[in-house]
Amino acid sequence: MNKIKSSLVATTGHLLLTAKSPDDALGELFIDVQNQRVYTDSKAFLDLVPKTRIKQLQREYALAKQLPDFNLKLFVEKHFYQPSSTHVDNVYVSDPSQTVSEHISSLWYVLERKHLRDKGSLVGLPYAYVVPGGRFDEQFYWDSYFIMLGLATEGKWTLIEGMIKNYTFMIRKFGFIPTANRTYFLSRSQPPFLSHMVQLLASHKGKSTLVEYLPYLLQEYRFWMKGTTKLAKQEHRAFARVVQTDDGSLMNRYYDNKTTPRPESLNEDTETAAGSRERQADRLYLHLRAGAESGWDFSARWFEDAKDIRTIHTADIIPVDLNCLLYQLESTIANTYDILKQPLLRRKFEKLADRRKKAITKYCWNDEDGFFVDYNFHHQQATGCLSLAGIFPLFAKIATPEQAAAVAKVIEQQFLKDGGLVTTLNITGQQWDAPNGWAPLHWITIQALRNYGHEALANTIKGRWIKTNKDVYNKSHKLVEKYDVIGGDGLGGGGEYPLQDGFGWTNGVLQALLAEDS
Repeated sequence: MNKIKSSLVATTGHLLLTAKSPDDALGELFIDVQNQRVYTDSKAFLDLVPKTRIKQLQREYALAKQLPDFNLKLFVEKHFYQPSSTHVDNVYVSDPSQTVSEHISSLWYVLERKHLRDKGSLVGLPYAYVVPGGRFDEQFYWDSYFIMLGLATEGKWTLIEGMIKNYTFMIRKFGFIPTANRTYFLSRSQPPFLSHMVQLLASHKGKSTLVEYLPYLLQEYRFWMKGTTKLAKQEHRAFARVVQTDDGSLMNRYYDNKTTPRPESLNEDTETAAGSRERQADRLYLHLRAGAESGWDFSARWFEDAKDIRTIHTADIIPVDLNCLLYQLESTIANTYDILKQPLLRRKFEKLADRRKKAITKYCWNDEDGFFVDYNFHHQQATGCLSLAGIFPLFAKIATPEQAAAVAKVIEQQFLKDGGLVTTLNITGQQWDAPNGWAPLHWITIQALRNYGHEALANTIKGRWIKTNKDVYNKSHKLVEKYDVIGGDGLGGGGEYPLQDGFGWTNGVLQALLAEDS
């Protein structure tokens, strides 16, 4: 019966209309709940499910709020509910006798979800999926690839394929893969790792998998390249997520289709705008939203003043990591056309990939630093912020051996700390800066260095990262979202919300690294 229901949702669910985002649907009620901070975490209210129809709810709110003894929190508690989301009836308690690998294995079931129907802001999906954990109770885009790495080591291929099929479902329904399956995330995506997910599945099922998913890889590519024909008439020759550089190269940036505060961070965004009187609020919101699409929300790499989020200008930047991922997408499509014996289409995408490779080298390689950096196409110069995004050209295998050696030297001398790799060299209080280290960037860096024969450095990074994860686990029996790799108790911090445990991509990367030695 479950298979029948999943198949029914997969084949017809994309035809059903999706509800509006709570900020659009609830209007004044949404604004009041967030402004009065009924919940300390702005995301909490967005994830509740209304008990009645929205119009009726609005009418009841308009009347109730006029009463002298009106209590907003009680009104919300009466008219909304928290949907059940976990297999575990009680609060999960880890078993101190388990090894960290055993702990991860037991957590997959705890973090697994299956929601066939839309509930409030949650978009129903046809197949089961694994969530990051903590406040994140939906299938996040780039998180999922790193979760899949761990699932693959345990042979959970049915779950992996189901998660990929959830993305093909969303591509059919929305035309792209949103940040996660929430209505308030439907204006932006995340770093495009779909081709890597398909390659991972193909390593198990064979090359025919690439052919099966080719239509979705193409749609993913169309989403990122949408607006190419409109560039000539645009200021700075940029439209949506596409940018044309001064030599005619087509590159990409992070973007968002809305210019309002993020509903899940309404108070944070409006406070940032209020403190930045010299900038138009809608432009500031766009840059904040684009920073959220990058997955690096937030980091000094997006700021003109490294310590001031009010100077954020994400949409003015050509990110080196994004363009490497799109190079890999173009290459994967070309390879798939080769399997199909379509030489003209194969050559088309090979040329696109080759042009992007040359553009990344031209605009993102910095000789002085010996490192790859982001490029500000408004100012026509490098941003100057060194970050682990600079390792992606090695991950994509587009760096020369000489460039790779220079990058490895910078990684070893400047990024490598006792507990692993810092994300940037800036200490700002933002979560994607020092002293924090993140699982996905450790995995990317280790693989990137291996691609160019820097095995000793890769193994040093691997060993230090595993030790950091294990040290925190041995103290608290938890795996967390991010870690302090410089000192202290190892627990990461900074950003807009408290440290989360669970945690999907930490589990996936750690399990995959541990499996290499088993």
